[in-house]
Amino acid sequence: MFPKYDVIVVGAGHAGCEAAHAAAKMGSSVLLCTMNMNTIAQMSCNPAMGGVAKGQIVREIDALGGMSGIISDKSMIQFRMLNRSKGPAMWSPRSQNDRMRFAEEWRLALESTPNVDFWQEMIAGIVVKDGRVTGVRTAIGIEIEANSVVLTNGTFLNGIIHIGEKQFGGGRTGESAAKGITEQLVSLGFEAGRMKTGTPPRVDGRSLDYSKMEIQYGDENPQKFSYLDSTQPLKEQRSCWITYTNKDVHETLETGFDRSPMFNGRIQGLGPRYCPSIEDKINRFAERERHQIFVEPEGWDTVEIYVNGFSTSLPEDVQYKAMRKIAGFENAKMFRPGYAIEYDYFPPTQLKLTLETQLIENLYFAGQINGTTGYEEAASQGLLAGINASLKTQEKDPLILKRSDAYIGVLIDDLINKGTEEPYRMFTSRAEFRLLLRQDNADLRLTDLGHQIGLASDERLDKMHTKRDQTAKLINDLKQKKVAPDEVNEALQSIQTAEIKEKISVEKLLKRPQVGILDLKTLDKDLEIYLNNYPKEILEQAEIQIKYDSYLEKEQQMVEKLSNMENYRIPIKFDYLAIPALSAEGKQKLNKIRPETLGQASRISGVSPADLSILTVYLGK
Repeated sequence: MFPKYDVIVVGAGHAGCEAAHAAAKMGSSVLLCTMNMNTIAQMSCNPAMGGVAKGQIVREIDALGGMSGIISDKSMIQFRMLNRSKGPAMWSPRSQNDRMRFAEEWRLALESTPNVDFWQEMIAGIVVKDGRVTGVRTAIGIEIEANSVVLTNGTFLNGIIHIGEKQFGGGRTGESAAKGITEQLVSLGFEAGRMKTGTPPRVDGRSLDYSKMEIQYGDENPQKFSYLDSTQPLKEQRSCWITYTNKDVHETLETGFDRSPMFNGRIQGLGPRYCPSIEDKINRFAERERHQIFVEPEGWDTVEIYVNGFSTSLPEDVQYKAMRKIAGFENAKMFRPGYAIEYDYFPPTQLKLTLETQLIENLYFAGQINGTTGYEEAASQGLLAGINASLKTQEKDPLILKRSDAYIGVLIDDLINKGTEEPYRMFTSRAEFRLLLRQDNADLRLTDLGHQIGLASDERLDKMHTKRDQTAKLINDLKQKKVAPDEVNEALQSIQTAEIKEKISVEKLLKRPQVGILDLKTLDKDLEIYLNNYPKEILEQAEIQIKYDSYLEKEQQMVEKLSNMENYRIPIKFDYLAIPALSAEGKQKLNKIRPETLGQASRISGVSPADLSILTVYLGK
């Protein structure tokens, strides 16, 4: 009934979709297995993509040849560039999306991708022979052969949904949990744990009073995620709104605490630290009189509203009463209550940097099964797992992104070397080279890599080369172009920056904090005409590279210093236990994580500088 596939992907969420698409585009035959064909790429929580650090990840996925950026652009209803008032390392694109269109666009994209087959059924287990995965076993007992398997099970592994004192099995509201895989993996020697996440109520937008809320418009000149010209920026946008909880809301919520699964011990898994439930907020931050609520439309045409900031697992009657005391929600009609969900995950220290498991060859994990939270984090892992599963099938070298290459590299490195005991979320503060890893230059960093492995198209590569060459030419011309005091001093006064006393290059003027590249147009008519030949993207890229040149150079020097350790390979079967001088914790952590390089070993929590020195000596022998 089934051929033998190169790659089988289990789960069709954000991770599974990226894994299936990437492997298929690279020439592998792919089977995408899902329990429900109608919920492919479902936005299970908020209808949005990107945000702080997450927007950088979406652009990196796009630069490599993935689809999340394109799908986000096609289903976008609002765009905002967050942190624009800060430096470019902090700029983060974010979109509000039409939930139904997002899922539809992903399904259509996968259906139009050659080499992708679909199968709708629960996968109950994997088939393993001699320490290698050889396929999957479905709930009705069908065995499907494959060279590799990527597990992207999301919140479905033994998922339990909690609403107050009610609890029932499920991986998402209205969908059943997946059973069998956890138990089998544990029997094979894997360590498993439990995590928790939650979602807020959905309400009828027609029942809200928006006059009592603050309106939140999209950017005046919206951008987009994808570097390709196949998607276009929005010409029309939908607004969001902001409102706040208050003392009455908090007191009403507290009446349900005795029935809260979070507080009475029924939920064992740890929830996301940076996206806590509303009951967790008012319990942990009792001194705060109010908390922000974002009122987000679910799409262009639907009246359904996502109540961002009101995630809860309290009883539905308490949710309803408390919510109606929020400004603008006095007459709110609830479509469905919020809930918490507990699910199994596998500590990611059991993986290699390729996302292949250490215990079972050709078995890959991606997404929430690794303890992460967020669509973007999941999608990036799915992309890398799909890429590496395909490359291994083709007997090619794997793709491993370093911390200095991409936020995706930081994410995977953190997971594997540090592990996580709570849902992991990406932040700009996690990246030590964040000035190098900006959202505007993801294509310059990654598209060549994506093209080399057969994922990024020739069109992408050509577009990146044009951007790189035009930027270099513009920077060089601004270095060569000189301006005299009598030509520019009046204009410099008007933008409140010091006059010049002798001829200097335009590039030096642009290094001043008060001078932006668009200000240069006011300095010189010829310069204005010249700059008008360049698109906004090139002007912005040149400005960033000129203004932050010394900082970029310092970060690059740090990268080069650390790369020496990254190039110091450690044999796969190196016996750490045979080195008596290593600390007990160092031996334990090194033996468990099995780092591939000295650089990776240096980032493992519990491995001391002394351990590294000893390890270097033994490796030298």
